[in-house]
Amino acid sequence: MTETATLTKPAIAARPPGVLTRLRYLEPSNLLWLLLVLILLFLVAVPIGKLLVVSFEQQGTGAFTLSNYATAYGRVRYLEALGNSLILGTSAALMAAVFAVPMAWAVSRTDMPGKGLTWAAVMGAFIMPPYLGAVGWILLAGPNSGFLNQAWRWVTGAEGALVNVYSFPGLALVIALHSFPLIFIFVKSALDLISSEMEDAANILGAGTMTATRRVTLPLVWPAILGGVIVVFLETIALFGTPAIIGIPARINVVTTQLWQFFEYPVRVEVAAAYAMPLLLITIGIILAQKLLLARKGYVSQTGKGGERRVIRLGVWRWPVFLYCALVGSMAVVMPVAVLLQSSFAKAWGRGLLAPGNFTFDNYTYLLFRHEMALSSIWNTLWYSATAATAAVLIAVLVAYIVTRKLVPFGSALGFLAMAPFVIPGIVMAIGFYAAYAAPPLALYGTALIIILAFTARFLPIAFANASAAVRSVHPEMEEAARILGGGRLMTVARITAPLIRRSLLGGWLIVFIVASRELSSAVFLVGPRTRTMAVLLYDLSEAGNFEVLSAFGGLLLAITLILVGIGMKLAGRDFMLRRN
Repeated sequence: MTETATLTKPAIAARPPGVLTRLRYLEPSNLLWLLLVLILLFLVAVPIGKLLVVSFEQQGTGAFTLSNYATAYGRVRYLEALGNSLILGTSAALMAAVFAVPMAWAVSRTDMPGKGLTWAAVMGAFIMPPYLGAVGWILLAGPNSGFLNQAWRWVTGAEGALVNVYSFPGLALVIALHSFPLIFIFVKSALDLISSEMEDAANILGAGTMTATRRVTLPLVWPAILGGVIVVFLETIALFGTPAIIGIPARINVVTTQLWQFFEYPVRVEVAAAYAMPLLLITIGIILAQKLLLARKGYVSQTGKGGERRVIRLGVWRWPVFLYCALVGSMAVVMPVAVLLQSSFAKAWGRGLLAPGNFTFDNYTYLLFRHEMALSSIWNTLWYSATAATAAVLIAVLVAYIVTRKLVPFGSALGFLAMAPFVIPGIVMAIGFYAAYAAPPLALYGTALIIILAFTARFLPIAFANASAAVRSVHPEMEEAARILGGGRLMTVARITAPLIRRSLLGGWLIVFIVASRELSSAVFLVGPRTRTMAVLLYDLSEAGNFEVLSAFGGLLLAITLILVGIGMKLAGRDFMLRRN
């Protein structure tokens, strides 16, 4: 018996695929996700990180020092400005709540007449730039020549002023009249979700309408009220335009106007960075405190399928409630806009349009044909805002898609970076961009690019919240079907997801465009001689004191804003700016 020897070849270990082989099978979307990380770091993390670093650097040498903080907090004037900001933010937020909560309750839960007019007033106050409202109230309530004070003296023969806008209460009131729509939106959205069953139960037990509202309804919407008050507070302490236009002549110094003074020649960006830190810390601290406060209690309304919202009959109080809403709307929109329009067509605004020979179109013709910067500022505003809105929406929808579909393990970090600018005041963001990108090698200060980048970062949270809600509304089954049929991830997003959420993305784009077109707090620190926006030019005109030309330019800005809002209502729905995502 012969034995056949079987020779076997030694097994050859499989080699791992090389770099070129891996790149060949790498999906392009993976490179895009990596690019998104770099973009978000460039837009958000680098400016804020640079701001923190610069606050500890010595000017000129870059050596570590604490002298910037000693300078920023070593004078009583600077500390008073910080205290004024906190008091102003608290006062404006509480006033705004007094305006907004009754209006939201009346529109959402009662049979008050004129709900459409109330909605129009809220929309008008929402879209009107705050600094234009401030100019309108200067014309109305200036202590010497304001129309309200002139009428008061004519009627009563008194020598003193009825109201004085150049005061701390006047400043807080003007800011509250601009900010109350934010609380209105939050509270009305919450009230719309609450059934009337518990209110009915309170009524059966003997509680009246107001008692049931105070003891049952308002506690259920307390998180919405608190959230709106916090947003108004944070917006107020970061606001520049209104405190500058009213506060500086009234010698009311706040953090934002003090930061502006640090940017006067010679620029002290290191001191400004140190002085801006409290705004950032206050914002983060308040939001964390809100979460801890609301985490201690539950705010849930449990109802069955039979739950419904019953309209509360106000009876004889229908018209007084409407008059209250009309008064707030008139103070926020009708009166400032009317006096601005009157001033824009007047040779001397204090004389009134009925004075012989006082009516003129020259303020508008001067701006459109003879002013050296007016037309270029309009063009700058349009294309800066359009580019920033486009970039913000593109970044937001891709990040929202990654986070919602859980495509990468670091998706939550991308979502955090996209929402981080929400807790960074716009003026702090602008100083961060100045510190990071104004100096060589990039040297972007005064260029269109730095303004567009700052606008994109500033309003990225708006676009991301909108895109995130839109992407969550699309079930992934259709995307999975396209993937099974061989479609790549990017093609699936472009051909399936994006068309389904086109309406929401358009609404988000328009919102970012509108708020960017009126942005002042960021732009005023970054513009150059030839890159001024309409908001910055309006502030320059207010410093010159020519209220007739200023009012005419404000009229042009309002006209552009109304056209954009009209387009948005036509394409994205009538409530696209007030829709809460």
